[in-house]
Amino acid sequence: NVNRNISSLSEIFVGRAFGYLSGSVLGGILFDCMNHFLLLGVSLVTTTVGLYLIPFCKTAVLLIVVMSVIGVSFGILDTGGNVLILDIWGDEGAPHMQALHFSFALGAFLAPLLAKLALGTTVSAENHTEPDFQPPAANGSSEADSASLFGLPDDMNLLWAYAFTGTYVFMVSVFLFALFFKKSSRQEKSKASAQGYRRAEYHKSLLCLLFLFFFFYVGAEVTYGSYVFSFATTHAGMEEREAAGLNSIFWGTFAACRGLAIFFATCLQPGTMIVLSNIGSLASSLFLVLFNKSPLCLWIATSVYGASMAAMFPSGISWIEQYTAINGKSAAFILIGGALGQMATPAIVGVVQGQYLDLPVVLYSCLVSAIFTAVLFPVMYKLATLPLDHQRKEDIKSKKQKALLSSPRI
Repeated sequence: NVNRNISSLSEIFVGRAFGYLSGSVLGGILFDCMNHFLLLGVSLVTTTVGLYLIPFCKTAVLLIVVMSVIGVSFGILDTGGNVLILDIWGDEGAPHMQALHFSFALGAFLAPLLAKLALGTTVSAENHTEPDFQPPAANGSSEADSASLFGLPDDMNLLWAYAFTGTYVFMVSVFLFALFFKKSSRQEKSKASAQGYRRAEYHKSLLCLLFLFFFFYVGAEVTYGSYVFSFATTHAGMEEREAAGLNSIFWGTFAACRGLAIFFATCLQPGTMIVLSNIGSLASSLFLVLFNKSPLCLWIATSVYGASMAAMFPSGISWIEQYTAINGKSAAFILIGGALGQMATPAIVGVVQGQYLDLPVVLYSCLVSAIFTAVLFPVMYKLATLPLDHQRKEDIKSKKQKALLSSPRI
């Protein structure tokens, strides 16, 4: 639409990631001083406007700016959604947190299908695949830069795909604005109860460790999902169809287990789910490294790896809420760790893989990340429970003293 090939538009992903980081920081600040429903509604309206504008962008710079603004709203929404669930349900919000993150996976599965139906196979092959293999024409790019900023897209199906998604997002924002004007007493009660949540003795240390935990976890998840196709074709010798199936089974088991985690969260503690996820990811990544040439092992281990990674992020947020209060700034800090892992790990792996073509660097990075997350969680658990055990002993001791003082014999 902007007369550029995809390889020359990599700034879009950088701009969106930078916007997401900025939105996470901004959302963490605003959620502590603004109504949650109002801020979420405004963010969704901003996303709607951005989705409507994307098909009309005729210059690459304008497209990058619009995507960066959408990234800001994504950061605010991601931070706000987690904070809102913790604010309303508190310690009992684990199933709701799993449902929220399952909706991310469900949307990521449905949105490309919608775009596929809107664009069609013929249009996609002719107008969007060929330019990737051709150098951008100097005359074409100069004409695009000198042309108007906005204009109708050449393919109107592109417009309808974004308009449909934008309309859906706007409908969700209407419900959030309705909740804001309703002024529900539930939110006031949740705020009052949130103020009563205790603060762990090692609050900042726990947040820093969880920052690192999500850095390694999200980095490994995005890295494997991004490079598994290339790894399977170049290193494991699979055909493209088989490699695509390997990629699909990773994200398929990931989405399916996020859905199942909603029910598991009703009977399992978040800490238990994290331990099980760590065991599964560590074992599967180890098997991937040891048997990286075996197609059967790749299929099985990839399925287990996707299933093991599914519930870790929402379980981590639910787990930390059991031991210390999480406000907007704390949630933003944690999410920034995941966002940095999403940006840094794939870039580092790509550079190292280019230097060592014969080594499965992608699998090594997943194994290293699994080791770090497996080591970090016991440390976090120790920091979180030591003050808790001490506080419980003090509470029991004070209750015994009060009981003795109130005894008739004394």
